[in-house]
Formats: sequence, structure tokens, C-alpha cells
Amino acid sequence: MKKYILSIVLLITVTFVSAQKYQRIAYIDMEYILENVPAYTEAQNSLNAKVEKWRNRLDKDARSIEVLKTDLSNEKAILTKDLIEEREEDITVQQQELRRLESLYFGPNGEMYQLRKQLIQPVQDQVYNAVQNIASRKKYDFVFDKSGDLVMLFSNKKHDISDLVLKAINVDIKKQNKKEQIEAKKNAVVNKELTEEQQKRLDAKQTLKDKKEQDREAKRKEIEAKRLARIKERDKKRKLLLEKKEALRKAREEAKKKKEAEKENGNE
Repeated sequence: MKKYILSIVLLITVTFVSAQKYQRIAYIDMEYILENVPAYTEAQNSLNAKVEKWRNRLDKDARSIEVLKTDLSNEKAILTKDLIEEREEDITVQQQELRRLESLYFGPNGEMYQLRKQLIQPVQDQVYNAVQNIASRKKYDFVFDKSGDLVMLFSNKKHDISDLVLKAINVDIKKQNKKEQIEAKKNAVVNKELTEEQQKRLDAKQTLKDKKEQDREAKRKEIEAKRLARIKERDKKRKLLLEKKEALRKAREEAKKKKEAEKENGNE
């Protein structure tokens, strides 16, 4: 019985080793590939510039809110209840706007996600397509990514197909550039054949688009003007309040001095 079991184990082991022997395995270094694709570098730089611009905008707005909070804390003792509530409301509105912008820029479906998808995803797709084509053509059973989560304790350079993938991508880029050049020539011919009426329609669409943009800008300026007007009116009220308090203080001092003078004259 023991010999029988041992024979089965040996048979399974030999079968497994034989199967493993004929498996073709390769790997790529995704970081190395992407670093050598100019389109990816340009897309990443463009994305980084946008992210930096958004973060600067958010940091500026956050600092502005902190200044408003500090000013309110310092002047709370001399403000009326209405002025305090008005300034607190202004701070709340700006905080809500800050959170809205944070979500707009860096939310799950925010502009960073959309821009990354627009700029970088096509390059990554190009890499994956090249890997699929090479794996299919060379009959690889597995292709691993050396720069990913997979831990490779040892890798034989002869199994590295990164340069092969880069070569395939460059061939695709050349084909695409040639295709775009042909398309551009076709478009040039088509543009020459545009009738005057077609051009008028295009101009009308552009004019409508420009008008909508101008209307949005005008609306934004109107909102900003109202906000500045509220701040100006608030500062005016605060100034009047301070002037009244100062006048009242001086009146009290004058009354006190007058009372003391009358008291001294009475004693004489």
C-alpha cells in the first residue's frame, strides 16, 4: 500500500514538473517603460502642473478663511450681535466653497481623476496592448510587472521584455503619427471645400459659446461685487460703531470732569 501511494506521489510530481518546464514566463518593468515614453512624461508633467495650481488655490483660500476667523476673534468684544452673525455667515459660506473646490479638484470623480484618465490612461493602455500582442505572438503563459506589488527575489535579464514592449510602442506611435498626418491632409482639403454658409454656422456656434462664457464671467463678477459690497458695508458699520463708542467715552469723560469742577467750585 505504501509503495502504491509513493508511486502515485512520484507520478504527480513528475507531471507537475514536466508541465512547469514548458511554461513560458516573462516580465516587464512598467516604470522603466513609462519613463521612456515621451507622451507619458508630458502627460505626467501636465497633470502635476494642474495639481500644483489647484493646491495653491486651496491653500490661498484656506489662509484667507483663517484671517477672517482671527479678525473676528480679536474684534468680537466690540461688535454687535448682528455684525458677529454676518461675519460668521461669511466665514461659513467661504468654508463651504473651499470644501466644494476640494471635492471638485480631488474628489472620487474630480478633475484630477478625469484629467489623469484623459492624459495618462491612453499611454498605459498602449503599454498593456503591446504586452498582450507580444505575449500572444511569443506564446508566453505569464507576464509579470517587476515594478508592481509582485516581489521578485531574482529575475533573469533574458526574460525581461521591457525593451521589446518599448519597441512595439514606438512602432505604434510612428503608425499613429503617419495616420494623423494623412488625416490632417484630408482635413485640410475638407476645410478648403467648406462653403460660406457652413463657415457662418461654425462662427455662429463659436459666438454663442463665447457669449455663454462671457455671461458666466459676468455672473461671477456680480457675485464677487456683492460679496465685496457686504464686506464694505460691514466695515462701515463697524467704523460707525467704534466712532459712537469713542464719542460716548469722551462725553462721559467731559461730564465727569465737569462734575468734578463743579464740586470743587462748591467747596470753595
